[in-house]
Amino acid sequence: MAKIAVALERAVAQRAASGADGRPAARPLAGGEGWSVEDVICTSGPNDKPFEERHHGVSIALVLAGVFHYRSTTGRECLTPGAAMLGNPGQTFECSHEHGEGDRCLSFRYSPDYFEKIAADAGGSGRGIRFQTLRLPAMRDLSPLVARGCAAIEKTGETGWEEFAVRLAARVVQIASASPRRPGSAPPGAEARVTRMVRSIERNSNVRLNLTGLAKEARLSPYHFLRIFERITGLTPHQYILRTRLREAATQLAEDSGKVLDVALDCGFGDVSNFNRAFRREFGTSPRTFRRRGAAL
Repeated sequence: MAKIAVALERAVAQRAASGADGRPAARPLAGGEGWSVEDVICTSGPNDKPFEERHHGVSIALVLAGVFHYRSTTGRECLTPGAAMLGNPGQTFECSHEHGEGDRCLSFRYSPDYFEKIAADAGGSGRGIRFQTLRLPAMRDLSPLVARGCAAIEKTGETGWEEFAVRLAARVVQIASASPRRPGSAPPGAEARVTRMVRSIERNSNVRLNLTGLAKEARLSPYHFLRIFERITGLTPHQYILRTRLREAATQLAEDSGKVLDVALDCGFGDVSNFNRAFRREFGTSPRTFRRRGAAL
């Protein structure tokens, strides 16, 4: 997510230069009766005090860059790139940045009636549906939606946001109904070290990374690093790195017309045949077919 992350880093740097407090800034992208979507860049950091907010409708936010913690009455989760933050109507919450600065999300909001109709058609329980979890990790089922969102977020004009909003809501209902395993908590000191590595992977996913090297940089044993990383992100380091590379590749394919080989190499894949196989497993189609569809949502 290089371009996405660059925009976030620029906003954080401007906030630091101005001396202002960190805060979220929302840029409306599209909306209609019962739904809306915003590009939200938050520049808050460890020194900024979180404040209580409330979800006025159903909320689904795809995390595009950065790491932050999301707290509500039902628990606390760490949100990383590729994950989805979930919110129910009337639910109070806090977001904090304890181990780094800033995040960027593609935030969708739905009126309860609008969302319940989608949920019923998607196989949910219909009226009164409520998420039982605060987040979905950076899983394969979300990767195509995150990549398409990253490719479309900087576009102007009609990009099919309503269709995307409906598709996202339906998919999240289907995934959430399967009751994904809660990752559990991690010791605060170890959590800080691992979330720093998550940010490092985001910045350097195209370079050679391995469990031993990441654990050493985090000053943890490979066993403890692996265990805590999976608790926080819902994925092993290998799965997380691969998924990050594939989302970046999909975003590049949707945005420009460079050679597939060049995209594969730029995103850290040394062999185009391995890239093609991994891409098809993740997105259900070949890189070339994905590119032909462009940034269409």
